[in-house]
Amino acid sequence: MLRFASLFALLALAVGSASTAATRPNIVFVITDDQGYGDLGYTGNPVVKTPHIDRLAAQSSQLKDYHVAPTCSPTRAALLTGHWTNRTGVWHTINGRSMLRENEVTLGQLLKAHGYATGMFGKWHLGDNYPYRPEDRGFTEVYRHGGGGVGQTPDLWDNAYFDGSYFHNGRIVPAKGFCTDVFFAEAQRFIREQAAAKKPFLAYIALNAPHGPLHAPQKYLDLYASQPPALAAFFGMITNIDDNVGTTRALLRELGIADNTLFIFTTDNGTASGAKVFNAGMRGQKGSEYEGGHRVPFLAHWPAAGWTKPHVNDLLCHAVDIVPTLLEITGAPTPAGLKFDGRSIRPLLEPAGKTAAWPHDRMLVTDSQRVRDPIKWKQTAVMSGPWRLVNGTELYDIKADPGQERNLIAEQPARAAKMNAFYDAWWAELEPTFTQTTEIHLGHPAHPVVTLTGHDWIQEAHPPWNQRQIRAGDGFAPAPARAATGKGEKAKSAEPAVATAKSAHVGHWAVKVVTAGRYEISLRRWPVEANHPITAALPPGDNVPGADVAFRARPGIAIPATTATLRLDGRDVASLPVRSSDTAVAFTTTLAAGSHQLAPVFQTADGHEVGAYYAVVTKLP
Repeated sequence: MLRFASLFALLALAVGSASTAATRPNIVFVITDDQGYGDLGYTGNPVVKTPHIDRLAAQSSQLKDYHVAPTCSPTRAALLTGHWTNRTGVWHTINGRSMLRENEVTLGQLLKAHGYATGMFGKWHLGDNYPYRPEDRGFTEVYRHGGGGVGQTPDLWDNAYFDGSYFHNGRIVPAKGFCTDVFFAEAQRFIREQAAAKKPFLAYIALNAPHGPLHAPQKYLDLYASQPPALAAFFGMITNIDDNVGTTRALLRELGIADNTLFIFTTDNGTASGAKVFNAGMRGQKGSEYEGGHRVPFLAHWPAAGWTKPHVNDLLCHAVDIVPTLLEITGAPTPAGLKFDGRSIRPLLEPAGKTAAWPHDRMLVTDSQRVRDPIKWKQTAVMSGPWRLVNGTELYDIKADPGQERNLIAEQPARAAKMNAFYDAWWAELEPTFTQTTEIHLGHPAHPVVTLTGHDWIQEAHPPWNQRQIRAGDGFAPAPARAATGKGEKAKSAEPAVATAKSAHVGHWAVKVVTAGRYEISLRRWPVEANHPITAALPPGDNVPGADVAFRARPGIAIPATTATLRLDGRDVASLPVRSSDTAVAFTTTLAAGSHQLAPVFQTADGHEVGAYYAVVTKLP
């Protein structure tokens, strides 16, 4: 596989072979979060209102057996690289296992080298520091939140789904309105600019909705007033997405570029909430190895190619197929030495596509790891045609048994053995790569000041991946009692609890010092934006409309830290006192080039310990 350092020379050579802009279609790629196959009107949902996406389906090629990973970061890694998620280092959504390995080549890089303007809007969730950010991976215009969702730990402090602040090409900018509306508006601005410049573009609109917490503008909640609050918010978020799909398609027509624009709509995993209403007859939902966890919708509309009618293909395919497909469609070359795990599915999308030569017995794998290090056969499905081998012990024929109720493994031992053998070889190939930890780079000129967050602690237990957990002192004390989450209920505003549970920090950040030398490492309990004393509690912030209480609308507990300790590679390097007015405790130290485990902590007088939820690392002159 190509190394990151040698990639750009190869990609630069590709520019010379680029075809003219007139023959390269624009691409608008919309991917939603936690919306399943059954969460759309055109697939049969009796409640949700999605008229614009239903209309798109009636004018598009459709994939009915398209699969992804059962959770978000792994799907996005496969989608953008054409590689198995476990090969890319992204098999989880947290724990330092959601960062896309630096030797991976993304669709953004490949299309940028082919003369495309490349824009990324919304949810990246493949790393928040160099070299993992979208701007490091080929996207020339980036407007995003941090982490895996608005209000998660790497996101800007106290962000909720309304009137937040976001990262625009590395700068923090404020915004007005609901997050989904903001991300589509920024994508539409980008589309207008590229249309005016007559430049082909990729607009990758990757949304955090309808992922929880479940918030939506009131008018969308009102559309589903007869539903339970959580479903009303979930479906309201989907209808809001649908309206934005409609306005984006209208813009393409207004600009006169709709004919040569490939418009794709898909989702990143099975439903998180909608199975209560409709799941298209499938078993399982988000996170599951069963069909409902990873079979999702895929629509592709491209008038210039005749993709304007409801052509439906039911051949098995996967997110790893998207990059090779889009390279074929755009004419972008594949650099020498770069091999994909997927293959072009253009024949499946073409209304008159010839699929007789398609490998109908092709085998694919999806799994739901969500652990520090992958475990063989953990929540795994091997797929081939209509067959699903689940966890190595269950075999289902999806055509005859879409609900996966009848295990046929005893009746089909030869088929199960063949699929098991494929998986054994697949695992044996990938397993040696699992030890290649993704490390956050320190001292690189492209990112001289690095903010580390608890989201990326590498440890066996889940780290504090959202700001509610930060406020609750996760890892130091039990979280306060959950506030009421029903519609119209307010967050509790009781005095924050003080930690009493004995605790010790077991996680670390995997870092790579690019340039040896002197560094300042600043430890914080609250992020820079909060500018709040380490030992002080925080009152709850304002709630926003929806079924859930916003992360910020919960009290932040006091942690009575007396000492801050810089821990590096398992050794306590230095300690300093924490004063009541300190918002940070800064250490100056010399770091050798290479790989390190950084695990700074706060300690109390009676021996409690918690990792510094935030650390800012600056290379000194």
